[in-house]
Amino acid sequence: MGTTQLETVPEPKYWHLKTVLSEALESEFSVGEILPNERDLAARFGVARATLRQALEQLELEGRLQRRRGVGTTVAPPRVGVAVGTEQHAWPGAGNDVWQAVDCAVAAPPAAVAAALETGREEAVYTVRRSRVSHGQPVAAELLYIPAASVPELSAIDAPSGPARARAVLRELQRLELEGQESAVELGSARADDAKELDRLPGAPVLVVTTRFLAGGRTAALSVATYRADTCRLTFGDSGGVEIHQDPERRAS
Repeated sequence: MGTTQLETVPEPKYWHLKTVLSEALESEFSVGEILPNERDLAARFGVARATLRQALEQLELEGRLQRRRGVGTTVAPPRVGVAVGTEQHAWPGAGNDVWQAVDCAVAAPPAAVAAALETGREEAVYTVRRSRVSHGQPVAAELLYIPAASVPELSAIDAPSGPARARAVLRELQRLELEGQESAVELGSARADDAKELDRLPGAPVLVVTTRFLAGGRTAALSVATYRADTCRLTFGDSGGVEIHQDPERRAS
């Protein structure tokens, strides 16, 4: 059987520009500094604006740059480490949970969520909205879907509106015996509502962590947590707790 010689693929122009821009960020700019506009940058490096945008988008994806509403493109601070794996499983809202309850609504979930929960497509579930803040800035937003069957004793008296209702749902959920949880991570783009809550532009890169909480042989709750990809790095381990810390390996000058 013969061998196939792979052709050398030339480096895309935007990728080379990304490397040049990275060096410029390290030597000429400091954290939080606003970059020149696209026209000036394109002229400086002798590239088309479309090529420049591709390079800037890649640097944003890598957490080197941030696009801020009403400000422009700035040099990003070091990413914060967010530990999402713990030695012992726990229900949302239990123990040292750092998430803050924001609101709770009762409505039919998206089709994919209904399929995961094995509920009817029109069956309403509790949707708890929570947020997570680190170093004074929002780093994640979560939608937690809980079927009525998981909180059968919940009443309107126990669950008024807003954060109080969200906390009541979480307290009732903790009555179940948690059998386990499964998480998956994927790269995505911020939807309009997530972008607003995370102070990002729609379409900004995000990390989506989907977690199934298992009880009674079924999915008792489903969490969809959206993390800012430009500021967070997710760590999984058996530390037994959740830690948020600065990344010492990357510093901007």
